[in-house]
Amino acid sequence: MYSQKKKRSSKAKVVTSNIIAKTDNLTAELIKGSFYVFRIDKTAKKDTLLLKTFSSTATPTDCVIKKFTAKALPLYCITWTENTSNDSSTKKELIVSKNAQIWNPATKTQLFTNTQTSTNIKEQVFLDKNRTASETQERNRNEGFTFTLLPDGDFTLKNKSYETKYSLNTTTMKFEVPKSSSAVQPKPVKKKK
Repeated sequence: MYSQKKKRSSKAKVVTSNIIAKTDNLTAELIKGSFYVFRIDKTAKKDTLLLKTFSSTATPTDCVIKKFTAKALPLYCITWTENTSNDSSTKKELIVSKNAQIWNPATKTQLFTNTQTSTNIKEQVFLDKNRTASETQERNRNEGFTFTLLPDGDFTLKNKSYETKYSLNTTTMKFEVPKSSSAVQPKPVKKKK
């Protein structure tokens, strides 16, 4: 018996990318679970920055690439949101992570990264041993700091209790708390009455 063999396709596999954000000569793209920023300069040379590798359950959304200057140095702030959920028969968690990274595209180095996570938990709690009566309880849990980029190239990190301002140190090329006496101690956030 003879059968016809399948013909092999001569086409090369094409890697599909999902462009999430674009600004100037930068694009943020998701390729096979890896989140990249590509920069094309005037000579058509393409630089690549790997921001994060994702599992199949989470993908970046609401991505923004913002160009800014800190101490006369051009930098990029890349922000995005990740939404994930953990579900079981009695508990549902919706996890929203807000990410911020500051990159120096000339040296392809990451100068700062921050992740703030907010979790909404809905849980069915049983009121007796036999599990006949139950109620649904909802609570929120926040972790990390809120990142805010300032117009002068500095940024603040803030939580319920403290707010700290960071500035670029041009000798170490890192964002640090300024050495002035007022900035060493974090400022308490005023609580609303």
